[in-house]
Amino acid sequence: MIGRDNAYFFEGTAKQELRIQSCNACGTLRHPPGPACLSCDAYDRGHVVARGEGTVYSFTVIHAPKLPGKELPLVVALLDLPEGVRMVAEVTGVPPEGEDALQIGERLVVDWNTIDEELTLPIWRRP
Repeated sequence: MIGRDNAYFFEGTAKQELRIQSCNACGTLRHPPGPACLSCDAYDRGHVVARGEGTVYSFTVIHAPKLPGKELPLVVALLDLPEGVRMVAEVTGVPPEGEDALQIGERLVVDWNTIDEELTLPIWRRP
């Protein structure tokens, strides 16, 4: 659901930019976004554009339940971005198991999944 706290993120994905919320008062980056800075309590929000790279911190393979618009199994990872935040990421192009399966510590890059004219989502893949 797009709201006041995350609209900047989806405006960015429409432009194929991976945006991270920042505090204009102290510069702290945060994800997921929220109304107030957890470091200084300011409500002065901005954003930075991330490089679009991440390192797999952890991951899981979802086999059930069926998800609308998704083909199972689905690989979902927690990525550490060099900007200093951790992001949940759908990973594409990797098998769910076997020697070519995703590995902790592996580097991924962002790509874009255009759902329709109003929604584009980040999706992650091997470089």
